[in-house]
Amino acid sequence: MECSCKWGTVKTVRNFRGRQELTVLIDGNLEDAINYPEMVGVCQFGDEVLLNTTAKQLHLGTGGWHYVLAIYGRERSFFEEGHIMKLRYTPVQGKVLSVEEPASPYHEIMKTVNEIDGLPVAVGGLHSMLAPFVWTIKGSNETCKIVYLMSDGACLPIGFSKIVNLLKSRGLLHKTITFGHAFGGDFEAINVYSALLAAKHVAKADVVIITMGPGIVGTGTSWGTTAIEQGFFLNAISHLKGRPILIPRLSEGDSRVRHQGLSHHLKTILQFVVDFPITFSLPQMFKNHAEYKEQVAHLNQKISWENTRDAFSDLSFSGLPLSTMGRSLYEDELFFHGVVASALNTLRILRDGR
Repeated sequence: MECSCKWGTVKTVRNFRGRQELTVLIDGNLEDAINYPEMVGVCQFGDEVLLNTTAKQLHLGTGGWHYVLAIYGRERSFFEEGHIMKLRYTPVQGKVLSVEEPASPYHEIMKTVNEIDGLPVAVGGLHSMLAPFVWTIKGSNETCKIVYLMSDGACLPIGFSKIVNLLKSRGLLHKTITFGHAFGGDFEAINVYSALLAAKHVAKADVVIITMGPGIVGTGTSWGTTAIEQGFFLNAISHLKGRPILIPRLSEGDSRVRHQGLSHHLKTILQFVVDFPITFSLPQMFKNHAEYKEQVAHLNQKISWENTRDAFSDLSFSGLPLSTMGRSLYEDELFFHGVVASALNTLRILRDGR
């Protein structure tokens, strides 16, 4: 593994929950950088900082940023409490207070619970599914406590996600839990099982949604993608006696044939990873595309068809920055209809228990 590093001088600082956005002078040029204070410490004007510049050099989809590794002459910090290491055995490893560990005030609860008692849990393959799902649920059930579980399949610091901060500031998300090597949530958990148990018995969730953070990894192959985790999480929900809800990845705006209609990642997950029969929802507009409908005809899962027209229209009034893979709400309508279909199914489960 190779990473590129450079020194720079901090010229401007903007503070957000869990991150700082910086302008840094590097080799005579002003460039953008992100600092995570929990890992490195708080940056100030004039600080000399060591930056990881790899992402910008590779022009990654979530690139455009350098990342602060260290502040010259200042000791770094990584949270204050706990004994569970994240980013283990790397130069930036640090301790967090995990919800399961003996020092946690929730340790006794976590020792005794083994099921999530029918809790509806939606699982998405892209971070961009979070906002439309949450908005649709809250639009019909204002008191619903939605807990977001962020995996380590992409971005690791939850502070990188502007949409999570926005959803929390508007009262649309109740709590967040980061698990695996992801960090920065209201609660930390070691794996998806303990994260689910914490969502139910510690955060008191009515509904849970799991997605990775921004920045999915894909290779154009069936198995070489972090989206495969979606199948593992659905299995875990079933093992813990929850209600697994699949959020389908649909698209009519993606130029890549493998992601048009039903994404090829989802077909792999449904055919080879999920180990139980699952019912998932699709928007009725999917039926309007004969070639898309044919994609699901051979799958061994039951489909519920949802009328998503009105709920989709409501998204335009959300005031949220809705986009997926750089495409806006009306540049890839099918994607958002797919998310809404799963949200409507979730609302029905909440209402009817089925």
